[in-house]
Amino acid sequence: MEAAKMSRNLFTTTLAQNHKPKCSRTIIVAVLARPPTDHHLRHQKIYIKPVDGVVRKTVYNDNWFEQMAINYLSRCVQDATGKRNEKAGYESLVEATTAVARNFNPSQQLELVNRALKKAIPSPLLQLMRTLFPETKFSREFFAVFTSLFFAWLVGPCQVKESEVNGRTEKNVVHIKKCRFLEQANCVGMCTNLCKMPTQTFIKESFGMPVNMVPNFDDMSCQMIFGQEPPAAFDDPAFKQPCYKLCKEKQKHSVKCFT
Repeated sequence: MEAAKMSRNLFTTTLAQNHKPKCSRTIIVAVLARPPTDHHLRHQKIYIKPVDGVVRKTVYNDNWFEQMAINYLSRCVQDATGKRNEKAGYESLVEATTAVARNFNPSQQLELVNRALKKAIPSPLLQLMRTLFPETKFSREFFAVFTSLFFAWLVGPCQVKESEVNGRTEKNVVHIKKCRFLEQANCVGMCTNLCKMPTQTFIKESFGMPVNMVPNFDDMSCQMIFGQEPPAAFDDPAFKQPCYKLCKEKQKHSVKCFT
């Protein structure tokens, strides 16, 4: 009797051990994202970390259309100034504008760049666009979208943002995340004299559209506000900004030349 009881207890203990639940395990599945397509890489900005205190500039992968537009604008600037260079791509454009900065005063720089821009865009097209797009909410938003889509090769990646115009919200602002021209030129004077002032003047004279360009020299971003009159040069904060310490040109951007 006692032997049978001990045998039964041993059988029960053995059965319980054989059916003891195993420890649960967590399975981690790694999912590899799909590699970016060529289209995404082409518009991607690659930031290289500073090495030994040297800041590396943004790398751009321009497609054939962007390269053609860059070279064409560079030739227009060279034709307007008579200063030729043997470089290609964006380096050629920066070299052409640098030659303007070195050889002409700010007032002459404004005139020369405007001449180059007018040469780049046929006058009949300018007149047609001015006729078709008088200043309205639609035209302000149209210019913002058009600039963000078709001029990223010149200024870098940008996006359309909203602002208030006459008490109403409009998508009339182009936010340039990091200006390609300012980063390459690394000169406040070249930004104000060869980009900001000529662009504002050209768009107003050619399309009848006021635009205020507001550069941020700390992070090299910029806002293009269509429909907003820019302040007078002597009141514009951009002309009160000293040039970068590493600027090689040290170009003057005094308001006296624009008053």
